[in-house]
Amino acid sequence: MNPFEKDKIVNLFKEFGEAVSKLKSLSMCEKKMFLSSFEKIDSAKYNFIVAIEAAIDICNHIISKERLGAPKDYAEVFKVMHKAGVFPSQFLESLVQMAKFRNLLVHLYWKVNDEMVYDILQKNLVDFDKFENYMKIYLRVYLHERSAHQSLYHSTRNRI
Repeated sequence: MNPFEKDKIVNLFKEFGEAVSKLKSLSMCEKKMFLSSFEKIDSAKYNFIVAIEAAIDICNHIISKERLGAPKDYAEVFKVMHKAGVFPSQFLESLVQMAKFRNLLVHLYWKVNDEMVYDILQKNLVDFDKFENYMKIYLRVYLHERSAHQSLYHSTRNRI
């Protein structure tokens, strides 16, 4: 088990948090105001990409360090983390949809209409909070177990 790069995880969570904060601010706009502002629409799309990319990058870092496998696509990243016990089954489909939305925004952007973006802003931002909470629980448990393992190693080593 290789240790995570703390700075990398912290920076990714910072990017994630900033993007989610901007999305939450945009979600406060009335629908008519949002849909009439290309700046708000473009900002929402960009910040969705940043937040989802950061979530994927956090998971990919853990998958790599823990040697959990090689996901074939972004949706698979969340499936690997679910299999590792990080995300519960009832949340997995939301994460898979998040990855698919990211792919739409990046690769099939002409299929994303502005009302879809607004609807996701209104209904799905809670998924980012859930992601962050599950990841923080996982990281706390990981760090606690690693600390206990190192303490045991050092106390055993000192007795020999």
